[in-house]
Amino acid sequence: MALLFSDPTGSGIESGRKVLVQGTAEVDDRDLEANRERYAREAARKLPATVKMNPPKPLRRPLNWYYARIYIKVRPERVFVWHDGDVTKPPEVLDSYLEEVRSGHVEEPPEPHAPALGGAVAWDSRIEQIGTTYETGVVSWVGPDGFPISVRVPLELDRAAKRIRLGAAPAGLPVAAGRACVTVHRHGPSFTWQENFQVRGDLVAEGGCWAVVPHKLVGGFELPRGPARLRNFVRKHRRFYRTAKRRLAERSG
Repeated sequence: MALLFSDPTGSGIESGRKVLVQGTAEVDDRDLEANRERYAREAARKLPATVKMNPPKPLRRPLNWYYARIYIKVRPERVFVWHDGDVTKPPEVLDSYLEEVRSGHVEEPPEPHAPALGGAVAWDSRIEQIGTTYETGVVSWVGPDGFPISVRVPLELDRAAKRIRLGAAPAGLPVAAGRACVTVHRHGPSFTWQENFQVRGDLVAEGGCWAVVPHKLVGGFELPRGPARLRNFVRKHRRFYRTAKRRLAERSG
């Protein structure tokens, strides 16, 4: 698994420290009731501005699909650090056991890795926001050693070719063609609103640069600004409630 962190004090592609952590993940879903209580407790401490947005405690159980969280614990095995946030410069690599991440080339036998999907290009009106509303995004792909790699880069939209082009090539990382995804998001300073979505597709080398060919758009859980927030929440509640009910039945069955 890969975790990408950015310094919230920075702005733009070349400011603010960026850290990528690769490691082995463990899914903690053994006690969803305890996870629900933990989320409510920690959210109130980390995001105090959102407390007033929560319904009264007795009404939260029907919203268990939102409050009953699954936690993922990651044991770090390799860390990349861009001290000034500029991903066009090679990162500092900590605790690396593969020299290929230092050179940016494949120097170990590659692990089996899912091939490109190919097929028709999927285009959506939300993709049109990339490059304008969302000037940067997190591009993720699978490295030659099997670990996922994620890095935030500027994005450019090529409407004619229906491509999402990387405005900067990440230095010192083994970029590999194949399945990839682009995640874009934005939020208010206190997280009282958030917007996000993900584009899944193929990472390809074209014309001396890298681009993602879209095959599927996946909408995230969002809290828009203004009156649309409640309407959006109610509309998605029905679908998420049914999905959560089915999954819980599968767990107990």
